[in-house]
Amino acid sequence: MSHGMHFLLTNDDGVDAPGLAALESAVCEFPSVQVTVVAPMSEQSQCGHRVTTATPLVTEQRGERRFAVEGTPADCVRVAVFGLALDVDWVLSGINQGGNLGQDIVISGTVAAAREATYHGVKAMSFSHYVKRGWPLDWTRAASWVRGLITERMRAPIQAGQFWNFNLPHLEAEAREQPEVVSALPARGPLPVAFVRSPEEGAEHRTEYLYAGSYADRPRDPGSDVDVCFGGKISMSEIAI
Repeated sequence: MSHGMHFLLTNDDGVDAPGLAALESAVCEFPSVQVTVVAPMSEQSQCGHRVTTATPLVTEQRGERRFAVEGTPADCVRVAVFGLALDVDWVLSGINQGGNLGQDIVISGTVAAAREATYHGVKAMSFSHYVKRGWPLDWTRAASWVRGLITERMRAPIQAGQFWNFNLPHLEAEAREQPEVVSALPARGPLPVAFVRSPEEGAEHRTEYLYAGSYADRPRDPGSDVDVCFGGKISMSEIAI
């Protein structure tokens, strides 16, 4: 299924992020594929679907078929398709360092890249890795899991105007086999938003609040993507634009 395919890779953690390198290693193992990386110059996490139209999008070539864009993930897809005029079969975004579940989907730059591709009729998938604080990330293992997901989804039909959003669980170091993949709707429960007041005094009539929400404490709506991923399985959601 992958013979002769052209994959466009991007992310929101930046062109030098280890998750993007893991995604690239996963795809490059397919036979006879062409891979182009067009990713942000710097981290663009939680930028949502912001695009740049009023200022130039500075683009640097960092190697053969590798470009860094001074813009967002959605900008990267636009530059690749309409600026570099690449004819791609799939846009793959990730692997994001951190989950993109439920409410995260509208905030995530990783997911926005896949959504932007879908708007233009290009098939897409986004990949994120839930992170448990204090646990190291095994990017080699993640790449192996993602390789399996790509292989399976390339064989599966998807309706026009939809893309896949995957979230990998953070498992113990000895877990090597790909976890079960479970189709799940995005959670509807809100993120646990909380703030603490900064102890430092600001200017008059000005106060600073520091975000203090705990991602791990978010509601686990039964059967949702959060519930699946937090339960140690890979969540797979079909997202409609």
